[in-house]
Amino acid sequence: MRLFRLLKIQYVAFQFGLDEFVLSHSRLRVLRIVVRTLTFWRKLDKPRGVRLRLALEALGPIFVKFGQMLSTRRDLLPHDIADELAKLQDQVPPFSFELVLSTLEREYGRKINKVFLKFDEIPTASASVAQVHLAVLHDGTEVAVKILRPNLESIITHDIELMDTGAWLAEALWSDGKRLKLQQVVSEFARHLDDELDLMREAANCSQLRRNFLNSSMLLVPEVYWDYCRNSVMVMERVKGIPISHVDELTTQGIDIPQLARVGVEIFFTQVFRDGYFHADMHPGNIFVGQDGRYIAVDFGIMGTLSDQDKNYLAQNFLAFFRRDYGRVAQAHIEAGWAPKETRVDDFEAAIRAVCEPIFDKPLKDISFGRVLFQLFQASRQFNVEIQPQLVLLQKTLLNIEGLGRDLDPNLDLWKTAKPFLEHWMAEQIGLRGLASRIQKEAPNWAIIFPEFPRLIHQAFAENRNHSLEKKLSDLVAEEKRHNRLLMLIAILLAGLLAWQVFHL
Repeated sequence: MRLFRLLKIQYVAFQFGLDEFVLSHSRLRVLRIVVRTLTFWRKLDKPRGVRLRLALEALGPIFVKFGQMLSTRRDLLPHDIADELAKLQDQVPPFSFELVLSTLEREYGRKINKVFLKFDEIPTASASVAQVHLAVLHDGTEVAVKILRPNLESIITHDIELMDTGAWLAEALWSDGKRLKLQQVVSEFARHLDDELDLMREAANCSQLRRNFLNSSMLLVPEVYWDYCRNSVMVMERVKGIPISHVDELTTQGIDIPQLARVGVEIFFTQVFRDGYFHADMHPGNIFVGQDGRYIAVDFGIMGTLSDQDKNYLAQNFLAFFRRDYGRVAQAHIEAGWAPKETRVDDFEAAIRAVCEPIFDKPLKDISFGRVLFQLFQASRQFNVEIQPQLVLLQKTLLNIEGLGRDLDPNLDLWKTAKPFLEHWMAEQIGLRGLASRIQKEAPNWAIIFPEFPRLIHQAFAENRNHSLEKKLSDLVAEEKRHNRLLMLIAILLAGLLAWQVFHL
């Protein structure tokens, strides 16, 4: 099955002329002429960006998601390709209304008019995994109905199998494969894809994020209507806003664009460090801006989580980077066990400084995180730093944030925006304020345990006494056995001596 899927991928790439991206290198000019001569029958009249988008759509949801991620990196892509890939964010060809009806009636077990007062047959958005229709409940509530694309499981399963095979080969044949933990990365990606195929999980994600930002002046998360949610259907509050990529329209509405960009950075760091729970699919198609200037988030299929240990490690590294304390960055890597214990801190520090020092004191438009991450990867390879799979989603989200920030305000100073937030967060984690916060957090548990202290202490002493008594009894028994053996030996010797005397008489 994997072979057939691989052949299809190669066929689609060839059909849409994607070999052009490989053969465009000057060293392959002769090969390009040969390929064009042998494939004169192909109709490649459409621009390369359009052909790439169509190929990704033909290959399915995983490849569409790859295109979505690429579309946010306009600093790394030619404009014609970035513009076409941006259409993958919410303009994927929809599936038919007949399939929508069959899905809804199967999930609800009744006709659609018994569930919704009104239902718009034309989807308002269509993405790689699902599409969204506007509707009205019988009580007059306006809602958005998200319906899963049919027959996705088999396609995604085959693609994941191919990715897993590729990761296995890379780990077996490439010296850096095991260090990068490629198979673990694929497993992490597959786990989040499984979550996206269950809209009840997405509804739960949405509900959690809404609770984290309830009454927030920065971010609005729609309410979930649980009575209408199923595994293939999610019904939530209809929210109205302007796509964040429509900067001209936002400006016309009087939105302060530079402030909007700064708030976006603050939302990201709030999710990561305050909650350890963040929206991990923040491409422009999933972010809107309301009339009140608040961000509006949609599509909660992929959410990232971080442990307290991960948050503390990241905060220390971010602050150390912002303060240009590269020695602390190197030391934190070693303390976390990500770099070998025998790593020389001064050498690692020098390598990190060479990568990061040139990017400071520059506006966002002059900084490419993609290039910085690549250079850090090169440095980490030299020191055998292990890639942490649980942070892959965070790295992806950080790249999304960069793409959004660059579109909104190219002069945004990411460092100055993030540093005060991180310093405040760290102040709450360490020192007297952090101690007070942890005491307050653990107080309910202490209130339960404290009254039981006398009983627990008595039990511990009793166990200790019992243990001591058992040991004494054991020692006495052992001593008695030794005495018995000694008495037996004496008796045998006496018996032998008596027998010897009788014999000689």
